[in-house]
Amino acid sequence: MTSGLTERDRAKADRQAAILREAARLFAERGFSGVSLEDLGGAVGVSGPAVYRHFANKQALLGAILVQVSERLLRGGQDVLARESDPRARLEALIAFHVDFALRDADVIRVQDRDLASLPDDERRRVRRLQREYVELWIGVLSDIHPERDQADLRVRAHACFGLINSTPHSMRGARQPAGDRTVRPILESMAQAALTS
Repeated sequence: MTSGLTERDRAKADRQAAILREAARLFAERGFSGVSLEDLGGAVGVSGPAVYRHFANKQALLGAILVQVSERLLRGGQDVLARESDPRARLEALIAFHVDFALRDADVIRVQDRDLASLPDDERRRVRRLQREYVELWIGVLSDIHPERDQADLRVRAHACFGLINSTPHSMRGARQPAGDRTVRPILESMAQAALTS
């Protein structure tokens, strides 16, 4: 078998992914403190204690959600820069990538906004470091487009753009994909472009 994974390994990985997905949904709905291990187990069809086979505790589960998404954002941003060489094409691709993230991972954005402080210090620092590295990718691209502006100016613009895009999970709660995507995506992309290139 080329993947090197047994059927049991794949089943375990699938169950772990399901737990992460349902945990993000439940944490987004009720907050970290409002969700029990029994709630998490029930959402994926296992007992609460069975969750311990995958995660040491509820904090470890929250950490996995927020660290993994921060790693995925950084890796995705790096991939964009590796694919594109023109600064404006890079910016356009970064915006599209981040809009995809906001529309696909709305629950995780809500969890990050509300429950980051519930992480242990070392994991919270790791998340913050990964996020800073992601921001720096954007700053580098913006520096190429606006060489006359200083880093502080560009950092404010980048964070304002993230605020615009990441507000979508809060403003779109009633909308359902893919109809919501078709309506919201072009608005977010054009507004972000306008904010960052003006």
